[in-house]
Amino acid sequence: MLNQFSRTELVVGKDGVEKLNNTKIAIFGLGGVGSFALEGLVRAGIGNLVLIDNDCVELTNLNRQILATHKTIGKPKVEIAKQRILDINPNANVEIHQEFFMPETEGILDDSIDYIVDCIDTVTAKIELVVRAERLNIPIISCMGTGNKLEPTRFEVADIYKTSICPLAKVMRKELRNRGVKKLKVVYSKEEPIKSNKKDRNQVPGSISFVPSVAGLIIAGEVVKTILNN
Repeated sequence: MLNQFSRTELVVGKDGVEKLNNTKIAIFGLGGVGSFALEGLVRAGIGNLVLIDNDCVELTNLNRQILATHKTIGKPKVEIAKQRILDINPNANVEIHQEFFMPETEGILDDSIDYIVDCIDTVTAKIELVVRAERLNIPIISCMGTGNKLEPTRFEVADIYKTSICPLAKVMRKELRNRGVKKLKVVYSKEEPIKSNKKDRNQVPGSISFVPSVAGLIIAGEVVKTILNN
């Protein structure tokens, strides 16, 4: 009998579909990258999800975030994401946390989580998440910078210590090395960031629809393949 994962079963098999359904993934950050990573994971059949993001949808999110429409502006991203997940797969289990993940954050990560997806913007939070993942022995994949870029085909999957060009990856390499972290799977781009004409050092990075979305779907693919191969 046909079901919503019948086409997926043709690729990964019945056991693969069951394995994905029984997997629990925590996604930190539901912006341009994280929202598309989530979309890919849900439609692949991941049955248990923990979503962490403090933000509400803003007007400037409309150009690149799948959760953002004019109807969702002002609403918490985690709540919109939960409803979208259940609209796609009513049998999914969804846990939401509307909060920023910071070094002092407690009570989200435990040994029930099979994989962590890091789509956080802030360096301090990213570092803390990687360190905790290593401490808890939970696999993690981390997204590096996607802002100020126009070439989605330049994304690669690599260990953090084999990255180059990306300014965020450079900072992460240094900080993680100082903390004794030996490895970290990341998605990053070798495209040189486009320089803004504006002189304001606090200017937010530019973005466009087809760059962070591709990074997010690459992440989803890496997570799914890792789960199926274990």
